[in-house]
Amino acid sequence: MILPIIAYGDPVLRKRAKDIEPGSIDVKKLSDDMFETMYAASGIGLAAPQIGQSIRMFVVDGDPLNEGEAEEDIDQSLVGFKKVFINPEIIEEAGDDWGFEEGCLSIPGIRGEVFRPEIVVIRYFDTDWQEHEEEFDGMAARIIQHEYDHLEGKLFTDYLPSLRRQLIKRKLTDITKGKTDAEYRMKFPK
Repeated sequence: MILPIIAYGDPVLRKRAKDIEPGSIDVKKLSDDMFETMYAASGIGLAAPQIGQSIRMFVVDGDPLNEGEAEEDIDQSLVGFKKVFINPEIIEEAGDDWGFEEGCLSIPGIRGEVFRPEIVVIRYFDTDWQEHEEEFDGMAARIIQHEYDHLEGKLFTDYLPSLRRQLIKRKLTDITKGKTDAEYRMKFPK
């Protein structure tokens, strides 16, 4: 089921999400709905707070970033990178910080360069409640860090320089009022 994406300004996006107790919700059904919602919005990651649920879960699929790329330009960190992360915990971030222009489904039409470490080690559960600890690098690490931030109540705009934040302030206010040209269903703050 395609769910509406929560827009910038909703308090759920600023709360630290709560752990999920095994058996308390159907994480397989929820992850299916999250993937369907993410694909309908042409996203590569979606965190539960973005669909109004303040729980520690996100889904990612980096394969679309490789579509149409020449063989030599394919980002190997994204090949087969389709996962569900439940109750994740970043154990370590390492490597040099590198910049990349990020966007967010909850903040349509706004992008900005964000610097993040190139490597992340994360512990998480999958939808069968099997625990994993894995290391990711490059774009896969960035996607994880971006989605993990949602679980901590942070948005990519928090990392932008203060001048850039001032320049987008009106656009952010417009989003909270429902003034956006997003081509997917959204739910705006009341």
